[in-house]
Amino acid sequence: MKVIKVGGGCLHGKETIERIVELIAARGKGQVFVVSALYGVTDLLIRSMAKARENEEHIPGILSEIKARHQLVARHVIGRAADLKTFNKEFANGLRRLERFYYGLNFTGEITPRLTDAVTSFGERFSAMLLAAALRSRGVSATCRMPEQAGLMTDGKYGDATVNLPATERNFEANLAPLLARDVVLFFPGFFGVSDAGHITTFGRGGSDYSAAVVAAALNAEILEVWKDTEGFMSADPRLVAEATLIPVLSYEEAAELAYFGAKILHPRTVEPVRKKRIQIAIKNTLNPDGEGSLITAQSPKPASIIKSVAYDTDIAVLKVHASGVGARRGILGEVATAVSERGVNIKSVVTSQTCISLLLARGDIDAARDALMDIAPRPFRQIDRLDGVALIGIVGDGIQKRPGIAARCFTAVADCRVNVEMISFGPSRAALYFLVEEKDLASGVNAIHSSFFSTPRCGRLS
Repeated sequence: MKVIKVGGGCLHGKETIERIVELIAARGKGQVFVVSALYGVTDLLIRSMAKARENEEHIPGILSEIKARHQLVARHVIGRAADLKTFNKEFANGLRRLERFYYGLNFTGEITPRLTDAVTSFGERFSAMLLAAALRSRGVSATCRMPEQAGLMTDGKYGDATVNLPATERNFEANLAPLLARDVVLFFPGFFGVSDAGHITTFGRGGSDYSAAVVAAALNAEILEVWKDTEGFMSADPRLVAEATLIPVLSYEEAAELAYFGAKILHPRTVEPVRKKRIQIAIKNTLNPDGEGSLITAQSPKPASIIKSVAYDTDIAVLKVHASGVGARRGILGEVATAVSERGVNIKSVVTSQTCISLLLARGDIDAARDALMDIAPRPFRQIDRLDGVALIGIVGDGIQKRPGIAARCFTAVADCRVNVEMISFGPSRAALYFLVEEKDLASGVNAIHSSFFSTPRCGRLS
């Protein structure tokens, strides 16, 4: 049995969704499909919360837009009138539940983490209902189950939950195994689970990939397939590097690092549940389902250069916390990190020296992090600086730490292209080296490194 993740990028437009439905009908018998919301629906649900809080008269219009988006697709992909009628009834029940949340939000005037998770779960719920109805209308035995029905249990943390895998395995054995024995196509909404208290808790944006990995691990699947609208992991972003090539096989560690460095193929947490059970992950392109794709395994072949990919992330800013003797003062790093984390800010990475702690953050978090540090009393630092307009370049490959000269080769390549390196980190991972450059130099830096390892050294972007 396979677990197959269908992402929101594949659920964009009624014609594209119809092609996905036909693909599932042809290849999905007896498989489990973990699905994202239809493209753009989660963003709509999030935006609509502020509108509902502002004025309850906005709520009917919000619900009408959500209804219209789904029914436009439903009328196109659900061919039989009886199946469309059944879907519309289930969908209407879901809309009524969502309506109560919006009116409750307006009444209290508060958008709480608990309410946000409950509201944003409806995109995946509606998607799973719709796709199951579309399959049934084609004569395929199909159904859907919600995480609270199946027992996908979490630690209860809103917006960034972690699955309790042992409890989930027990629940799936009781609630899903009998269903799967009937050889049906099972649709399962990604993105959220349920806490011990019965509250909906989400895994964060892009967390449907993590959901799919959890389902695969809990069901001991043969493989986890991730259906995308791209071929798989590449040696570089082809929008920057014209000669970028597909990576046919990579390790769990390499995939996790590439996800961290901004590759949009997988959510960074996806490999956690499956690597423990050595379940492989296959990336498949829905436009070319028989294509090679990328396979993620426990171990992967090592190329002569060791390097698998040159990745980058532009959603980066740096907060520099200056203090004397940082490396020798007990507790200062913990105090700084705690203050920032308690404001809900995720620290992507930390680089320290004897006089400075550099926090790598998302750009949108830089002001909140600075405010959090300025509120510490007494302040354990003398000055805070911010570094904007930078981008992170990551060089990824298993064993990169053990191969002499890799770092020197990278920095020689970028120096030859007159790219200045702002900050370096080499050591936290056995599969990655990363550094910062000015964003204006990003294309030159990525091309310089990629060409140094994969082709003829050169600078700049290919036309």
